[in-house]
Amino acid sequence: MKRKFTVLLIGLAMAVTAFAQGGAPKSDLPTADQILDKYVQAIGGKAVIEKQTSRYSKGTLEIPAFGASGTAEVYEKAPNKTITIVNIPGFGIINDCFDGTIGWAQDPQNGMRDKSGPELAASKLDAEFYKPIKIKELYPKVVVKGKDKVGDKDVYVLEATPNGGPTETWYFDAQSGLLLRQDAEREGPQGKQAVQVFFEDYRVADGIKVAYVLKQVTPAFTLNIKLDEVKHNVPIDDAKFKKPSQ
Repeated sequence: MKRKFTVLLIGLAMAVTAFAQGGAPKSDLPTADQILDKYVQAIGGKAVIEKQTSRYSKGTLEIPAFGASGTAEVYEKAPNKTITIVNIPGFGIINDCFDGTIGWAQDPQNGMRDKSGPELAASKLDAEFYKPIKIKELYPKVVVKGKDKVGDKDVYVLEATPNGGPTETWYFDAQSGLLLRQDAEREGPQGKQAVQVFFEDYRVADGIKVAYVLKQVTPAFTLNIKLDEVKHNVPIDDAKFKKPSQ
């Protein structure tokens, strides 16, 4: 009897310690499927997402640390074509593209270059037009890690691992279901870089909720983007994604 009482006290102590260190047990959390399904519904629902075949976004950007600003345009076309065109006066034009097969980038500092390895894999993943409804296919391992805060909002934290790529961390608003933050590691000309992206000011564009304000934080600088225009199902010629001849 004494041994049973001792075991009971140890169990009680562990439970109280867990409570004191932070909140509800994991069993009280929703499953990964429930969180992802709520996200899809929050941005418009599967049926509405599937009706979109292209997206054009236009806005302004600023890099406060460098005192730089400019314009940004993004062309996206199903199933997996995308190009971002940034124009920064005093620096020049930056192109970043995945044409459905190859990835390429061009800027005044590095010139034209082809993407390969992890950088190419990440570009292909990010270019998936129907990514919100294909997460389970693109990320075989998705784990709920717990609850946290993004600003003053409670969020559910998920870790998602794609095929052959580094794990990403996603933060979904516990109330609205919208994605508020994404942490990832990306390859570039200077090597690996940790990137945090914050999604704010969601608005409805052609039935789809889109974040009109994005903040990208890296160890080197913070990039702020504010969209002025988002249109879906606009005609986009495949030539827009073609790598320029040298």
